[in-house]
This record gives sequence, C-alpha cells and structure tokens, in this order.
Amino acid sequence: MSSLAELREGYERFDPRAYLRNNYLPPRADFSSEEFVVPWKLRCLADTFASGEIQGRTLIDVGSGPTIYQLLSACDHFEEIVATDYLAVNREELGRWVRADPGAFDWSPFIQHVCKIEGRGEPWQDKERRLRDRLRRILPIDVHRPDPLGAPLDPPADALLSAFCLEAVSPDRAAFARALLHVGSLLRPGGHALLLGALGESFYLAGPARLPVVPLALADVRAALAGAGLALRELRSYEMPPALRTGVDDVHGVFFAHAQKPPALSPGNPGNPPPQIPGRVE
Repeated sequence: MSSLAELREGYERFDPRAYLRNNYLPPRADFSSEEFVVPWKLRCLADTFASGEIQGRTLIDVGSGPTIYQLLSACDHFEEIVATDYLAVNREELGRWVRADPGAFDWSPFIQHVCKIEGRGEPWQDKERRLRDRLRRILPIDVHRPDPLGAPLDPPADALLSAFCLEAVSPDRAAFARALLHVGSLLRPGGHALLLGALGESFYLAGPARLPVVPLALADVRAALAGAGLALRELRSYEMPPALRTGVDDVHGVFFAHAQKPPALSPGNPGNPPPQIPGRVE
C-alpha cells in the first residue's frame, strides 16, 4: 500500500500522452460496437444527460486528467464547465485542446460518436466549438484537502463529474471515501454527481509512471457515496473483455454512478427528511 506522499511522487512521472495512447486510441477507443469500453462510457453519460434533469449554470469536472470525452454530453446543459486537475502537465494538455493548438490530441472521433448516439443530427464541429466555448476555467485541485480548490466554489456547482480520478489518487478505500466527501462539498444541495471509475484495478501505466490504484468493488462505491451524503440514483458496471486487457493496467471493469446531494431542508419544515430519490441500481 502506497502512502499519499508516495502517490504524489509517482505522479511526478505521469506522461499525459502515454496515458492517452494507452486508453483513448484503439483497441480501447473502438467505436465499431457499443460492446467496447469507450462507447459504453459515452453511452452512460449520453443517456443520463438526455433526461434533461441535470442542468444548470456550472458543472465541475474533478480530476479531468488530459481528457475531455467525459464532458461532451454535459456541455449542452451548462453555461460553464470547470475542469480541474492536480497535475500541471494535464492542465496544460487540456489548454492545448481548448486553444486548438497544433499537436493537441484529436478528440474528433469521440465527438462524432457522441453526436451519433445523441441522434440530433448536429454537426460534430458545433459540439466541439460549444465545449471549447464553455470550458472556461482549468483549475488546480487536491481532492485530499477538505477544500479541494483551496477555497469554496462560489456559487457551488449544479453538477459534479469525475472520471477515473479518486480511486487512482487514493492510497486506500478510506482515503477514497474521504476524497469523495471533500469533492462533494463543491456541489450545491440537490445537485447531481456522476462518477466513472475502475473496478478491481491495482495499477496503471502512464509512460515511466506505474501508478497504484485502490481496487474497488461496487459495494465500495455504494458505501463511499452514502458516506459522502449522496443518494445513489443509478449504478451500472462493465466487465473489461480479454481483448481490451492490453497490459497497461489490470482493470477488471468499469462503473458508472449517478448520485444526488439531498436538497436543503425547507426552513418551515426543518425536521422533515428529504424525499426518496428514484433510480436504478444494480
């Protein structure tokens, strides 16, 4: 088991481009079938945002890494998207894409696929432009601090998204649960939290960095959400097929969770419990 200090030291060797090659090019980024992992992740997000229930002024993406695919369905529903990452190299990689710098990673196959599954006939270039316009801030974050951004987000976010972050930067399950509690403080009462993450993974590679991961089970995800005061609405899981186990990690599967922070109690009814929130849970 690594300490938090050892984890931080390991991430100094993180190579964003190697991480992108390992996970967001074929074979994992194969759009020929929704049986593959990347289309599965994009479908989870597209389905959830299609309800129209999750919308507002601000969405914060916790631990964005060097990726933007997780924001493609979200960008239609928020005025502003705030990306965050602990590593300056990842924030720089995101900035290159936002500015359309030469050599920035090509996310166009992902954008085209999301436009296809959303089924609105939108030119993919329009979605790309909209996300670039709405991704207005790229901030440093430390999920192990009670104030992950160094100060409260004002106003709090209407929705929070985090993909493959918390389990990859926590030395154990208790630290994972605390990190989720910390980032939950960025969310307004009644706001929605969407999580994508790894199941049963103990390490992954990003260039010279071999980084430990907390091997989570679905029960760990449920427990951490409950401990953070987030009511689980939906929980899905995906089993990584042998063809996609390429040696760059030992991930067994992926989870998608949709949870909601309870609404604030009415001043006139301070003792009333919050209403039950419907949803689908595996």
